[in-house]
Amino acid sequence: MPEIPALPSYASGISDVPLLGDTIGDNFDRTVAAFGDRDALVDREAGSRWTYRELAAEVNTLAHGLVATGIGKGERVGIWAPNRAEWTLLQYATAKIGAILVNINPAYRAHELEYVLNQAGVRMLVAAERFKTSDYAGMIEQVRPKCPGLEHVVLLGTDSWTGLRESGRGGDPAVLAGLQASLSADDPINIQYTSGTTGFPKGATLSHHNILNNGFFVGELCNYTEQDRVCIPVPFYHCFGMVMGNLACTSHGACMVIPAPGFDPKATLAAVAAERCTSLYGVPTMFIAELNDPDFATHDLSSLRTGIMAGSPCPVEVMRQVIDRMGMTEVSICYGMTETSPVSTQTRADDSVARRVSTVGRVGPHLESKVVDPETGLTVGRGTPGELCTRGYSVMLGYWEEPEKTAEAIDAARWMHTGDLAVMDEDGYVNITGRIKDMVIRGGENVYPREIEEFLYTHPDILDAQVIGVPDVKYGEELMAWVRMREGAEPLTAEAVREFCQGKLAHYKIPRYVHVVAEFPMTVTGKVRKVEMRRQSVTLLGLEQVAEQRHA
Repeated sequence: MPEIPALPSYASGISDVPLLGDTIGDNFDRTVAAFGDRDALVDREAGSRWTYRELAAEVNTLAHGLVATGIGKGERVGIWAPNRAEWTLLQYATAKIGAILVNINPAYRAHELEYVLNQAGVRMLVAAERFKTSDYAGMIEQVRPKCPGLEHVVLLGTDSWTGLRESGRGGDPAVLAGLQASLSADDPINIQYTSGTTGFPKGATLSHHNILNNGFFVGELCNYTEQDRVCIPVPFYHCFGMVMGNLACTSHGACMVIPAPGFDPKATLAAVAAERCTSLYGVPTMFIAELNDPDFATHDLSSLRTGIMAGSPCPVEVMRQVIDRMGMTEVSICYGMTETSPVSTQTRADDSVARRVSTVGRVGPHLESKVVDPETGLTVGRGTPGELCTRGYSVMLGYWEEPEKTAEAIDAARWMHTGDLAVMDEDGYVNITGRIKDMVIRGGENVYPREIEEFLYTHPDILDAQVIGVPDVKYGEELMAWVRMREGAEPLTAEAVREFCQGKLAHYKIPRYVHVVAEFPMTVTGKVRKVEMRRQSVTLLGLEQVAEQRHA
């Protein structure tokens, strides 16, 4: 008898719940009609809170203000700010009129800001004046002459923000209703930049349909209802905050709680306790900081039942403590990427702890996943490693104005190739085992070494540079630069490299370790062997025990 072929590494997400066909604005209005008197948004630092009815009034006023300023459907509005209520207001106001919200990473420096403003064609930029050590207003003034398409700059907390809102007061509701009615769920509504392997970030362009449904189904798998209150310490500029956080809440009538503008473990724990949050989000680094806070035991976290941990691999012991000490018995692990809105696989509330600490779950509702041989593109059998691919409603429209790069990522059958190595087991659960490319995930931030290498090449004493990820207890991975010096130059220290990068690269892109070498490990064909560099670095830095730590 012929041998029966192995079950293919393919899975589709079955669901009795249909996809939403709404635009974000229409879906938001349905929630307001159903749950108008319930809490919608709490900004702890500002001391502000809104019911859904109050939030809708603010959103509509801002939408009218955008229209009065001349912002129309398809035009790009940038947001450059840490987490605050105004971020959320702008997210829904732009969705109501069909303007495309461009998320700008608060850690960006001037040259990164300039690139994004020009590449996306941002017409209006809404920004905080400053945050921590970042002088946003100063950097905007620095790049503005080089951004001819940027017509309006609105700084939060200043007269320009007040003026934008005031210009929308008394707007005709029929005008806004007409604008909403002219929108399609398939229209682009959001551009999120991901670090690029060529040294420049790419703008993943997402539709109403992409992100509204992803937020909704992530919320469904967390069993959200209007009774839930979700603490969101993860950044809004990323899908984790604005999709899995905000859109998961508004599509269920749940309350969004902003504990602080940036992550602060004390503020997060205090917010959960004071607001009786039922769900808490974070990357493993955040949960580790919360669990290790000296005042952890003083906070009443008894309201928690669920939450999401994503962004980087979760150490097994951290997951167990989140369940045991924080009471998050239904905590969910999610896996995805910005290009897939973001979540592709997720653990379920009834999954065993073993599943939640050893896999990233199984494919989400209405989505497909497969694992393919990277060389042939053919689907491999269950239990065989290969590249993870995703298809369905969540796959982005494409990279903004970069069709060639879009075609490299999304094949003719609309499968998104993640670049991640994975294994799918007999039950469809996925384990991420590595990355085909050299991307480093540091504390939930995707970092592409090529971008940093190209910057290091600009140092007058560096002949060549290779950047790799090495294991790290706190961040999952940390950056290490191997450098070759020009003849006669003094060897560089890690401190000197950090000083060179300071203020020019986002903080999470600055290498922690530097190793000066005469030559890099090479293959016979002349390619740098980064796998060998990582192996040597683990020994060199004494990270053997960290490298052996088990992760989900």
